[in-house]
Amino acid sequence: MGYYSKLFITTGILFLLIDLVWLLVISKQIYQNYLGDLLGTVKIVPAAIFYLIYIVGIVFFVIHPALDKGSLAYGIFAGGLLGLLCYSTYDLTNLATLKGWPVFVTVIDLIWGTFITATTSGLVFILAKYLKW
Repeated sequence: MGYYSKLFITTGILFLLIDLVWLLVISKQIYQNYLGDLLGTVKIVPAAIFYLIYIVGIVFFVIHPALDKGSLAYGIFAGGLLGLLCYSTYDLTNLATLKGWPVFVTVIDLIWGTFITATTSGLVFILAKYLKW
């Protein structure tokens, strides 16, 4: 398996597993309480497309450059910055345009996006170095 395939698959698995814990266990009730009337049935295809695009972005913009630099700190910092940037795009647009979009949801989503992207980037960096990819 190629270098980028290993990075993509590993990043995708880790990101998805961490995000599923967040979505199904930790934040489910929060979203229900704050967004109850806005929530609908989860549409798998758009969700899958998001994950594919986002994972490509993490690998291309964060993990590969971090490995090139040999810097875990860069991977974590750049991952957090990418997460903040991307999650801000979604949440701040919702806050600016949707009636009743809660500030609290925006704040926790920005923290979550920063955390999960930084964490995933750092873990993949460590695995790639350990496995000598």
